[in-house]
Amino acid sequence: MSKDATEKLTARGSARSHRPTGSKFVKYIGSNWAPDTSKLPSQDKVAPFAKARRAAVAKAFPGKVLVIPSGGEITRSNDTGYRFRAHSAFAHLTGWGSATVPDSVLVIDARGKTAKSVLYFRETAGKNTDEFFANSAIGEFWVGSRPGLKHVAALLGLPTKSLAKFDMDLKAIDSKLVLTMEKSTALVEFVSELRLIKDSYEIKEMQKSIDASVLGFEAVVKKLKAASKHPRGERIVEGAFFAQARLEGNDLGYETIAAAGNHACTLHWITNNGPVKPGELLLLDAGVEVDSLYTADITRTLPINGKFNKIQKEIYLAVLEAADAVFAMAKPGVTYSEMHKTAMKVIAQKTAAWGFYKGGYEESLKPENQWHRRWMIHGTGHHLGLDVHDCAQARREMYHDKVLEPGMIFTIEPGLYFHKDDLSVPKEFRGIGVRIEDDVLVTKNGVKNLSAALPRKPKEIEAWMKKLRS
Repeated sequence: MSKDATEKLTARGSARSHRPTGSKFVKYIGSNWAPDTSKLPSQDKVAPFAKARRAAVAKAFPGKVLVIPSGGEITRSNDTGYRFRAHSAFAHLTGWGSATVPDSVLVIDARGKTAKSVLYFRETAGKNTDEFFANSAIGEFWVGSRPGLKHVAALLGLPTKSLAKFDMDLKAIDSKLVLTMEKSTALVEFVSELRLIKDSYEIKEMQKSIDASVLGFEAVVKKLKAASKHPRGERIVEGAFFAQARLEGNDLGYETIAAAGNHACTLHWITNNGPVKPGELLLLDAGVEVDSLYTADITRTLPINGKFNKIQKEIYLAVLEAADAVFAMAKPGVTYSEMHKTAMKVIAQKTAAWGFYKGGYEESLKPENQWHRRWMIHGTGHHLGLDVHDCAQARREMYHDKVLEPGMIFTIEPGLYFHKDDLSVPKEFRGIGVRIEDDVLVTKNGVKNLSAALPRKPKEIEAWMKKLRS
């Protein structure tokens, strides 16, 4: 295909548009607008925390210029895009959450005695430009106005510049001194590990996201009756939580797992197109992302008709015992890996007691055997924060092998999953999946369950569901 033909095809993306053109129209549409009389915002509470985080990055890379982009919009199909969400490192170091303008860039200059930071972004063009009405990607008439440089500087306590100046400013710096997220593994690891311990602002935002998620779980319970009457009832469950996420926060922290019946045995079931049948269980794994971009990650396994039967309760209590064992031992000084081993011991004991394999649980716990892992192949938890699997680029010695410290927030989430075609377990176990997941904060003496507002014990769950559905 010729270059001319390619260009013609590219232009067709906007063929449906009939936008007015011409200098006279630009002058006309740019006139007779009320002046902007809004005052500059007060500095956000996050500003001093973000400043301290930037200082930590600068201290780790003296003499360097660090470039941390927000990322840009991602195309979903043709000229439609996904909802923009800034990169977590950018959000952490600027404090700019859901209001972040796409393609923004944070630059931390650590060459001098005192590090300097600048936030570059595309500010709103004036109403006297054709961008105002003609550019459907960024024009104010199409997507709303972007904030001004002074506005964001006041909000974040951070110097700002037009994105148009970024390339020129970067070219003026010796390229050997510039570290980018794209090319520097050390920078990526550091900004990820910087989030391992949350500051007081982050802890409050995490609790806010968890509280909002509790409301989402309540909304789901209220919709279970309707869900049970639809062939794709899982979609009703998913929709109920999503509606609450948009009301209370920015979005979902991740795609909701609304897994009923045997679907609960698929760990990341997000298709959510199955029925919700009374007498079966619903595994709901969901979290609300608030406007600061912090997210919860909670799982509850609920009896769809409001009552656990005998075998469901037995499996549920086994998982609960594994979770409680981790709660009892988790504290500063314990390694992350030791928590997983604690949960696995209980899972091995339970599956051995049920007679699912020969040799006893101690034999199963040996690295060369691991028979019990057939029914729980995932880990017992992960760090949580701006990402649902937060700090994922941290080095192993800073994650799995690191001892717990006050300020860490992570999940505790053991489970048991018995697929409907698993012939190694009795028939009554098949098609049942149970996971219990809570979000916890490490304190000086142990851990605090931040998601304790959602009941965990069978009787409490049944009473909670009955109250919500009455």
